[in-house]
Amino acid sequence: MNEALDIKVTKAQESRLTGTDFSQLPFGKVFSDHMFLAEYDNEKWGNLQVLPFGPIPMSPAISALHYGQAIFEGMKAYRQENGKIGVFRGNKNHERFNRSAARMSMPSISSDIFMQGIAALIKIDEKWVPAQDGYSLYIRPVMFATDPYLGVRPSDKYTFALLTTPTGPYYSKALKVKIETEFTRADEGGVGFAKTAGNYARSLYPFAEAQKEGYDQLIWTDAVSHEYIEEAGTANLIFVIDGKLVTPSVRSTVLDGVTRDTIITLAKKAGIEVEERRVSVKEILDGIESGSVTDAFAAGTAATVTPIGEIGYNGKIFTLPDPSTRTISSRIAKTLNDIRYGLIPDEFGWNWIL
Repeated sequence: MNEALDIKVTKAQESRLTGTDFSQLPFGKVFSDHMFLAEYDNEKWGNLQVLPFGPIPMSPAISALHYGQAIFEGMKAYRQENGKIGVFRGNKNHERFNRSAARMSMPSISSDIFMQGIAALIKIDEKWVPAQDGYSLYIRPVMFATDPYLGVRPSDKYTFALLTTPTGPYYSKALKVKIETEFTRADEGGVGFAKTAGNYARSLYPFAEAQKEGYDQLIWTDAVSHEYIEEAGTANLIFVIDGKLVTPSVRSTVLDGVTRDTIITLAKKAGIEVEERRVSVKEILDGIESGSVTDAFAAGTAATVTPIGEIGYNGKIFTLPDPSTRTISSRIAKTLNDIRYGLIPDEFGWNWIL
């Protein structure tokens, strides 16, 4: 980072820490005492401030509500073994945030504002970073259009915000997932690679329908033929086929996941062969039945590494081996967590220690 930015700090009059049960932290429902805000106007960012978490006054005519100019990221800070706090791979999230912004005709955010905003926010809310094993402080950067104008064009004004929420594991068991063959998450030439709000809005109805059938999540397939696997509802997908780590290749319809990239790097370092390519539904289902597919898991900031236990397709359930027998994913997950919590040396320089 360059020269320190002028960030105004207004502290909350009273902390909610004492009333928070850190043994019960449902994902995304408990927020720390403060938030970071920045405003974009006249083609520049300004009014940088840390202030008490709470409502933001806005017009009901803002562009984000009508035309969907809204993007976000998901990242985490971890309490290291030595007590310090490390933000994991924040530079990758910043890069992807700006790729999303460019696709949605939104202004980029400098690394200084992005990273110094995170540092200022965590510094004042340092006690909100959990110390329990498997817990972390989830960080949600978000940008949305704020021009109060009912016209279809890019907004001239934007708000950038940083929210933090202490959290435990996102999933507590192996997932039962359904391969979606009717609805689509993304299509070629669209915005599937961007973390824009609309991508998630269009997934809510089919996900709710799948939940009624007893599924925990969806596996999205390509919009043209539904023959190729793309990603899960909240994460990338990775399989182990004949001892190789296989994952759908990144394309305009597949999010370039930070956790996905991290797992691929760790696998290669461990001497595990990795293939990034198109993965067909038939290959996976035939492989489960033949025994060549020995593992399937979701990989994401919230999900981390979550095993998939069952896959449903056209009314038939395909069952994968018991997660306790899956040596490759469990080995990678342990290495990943050991780096995040500072239990082993961070040879890749992934942790930004505050």
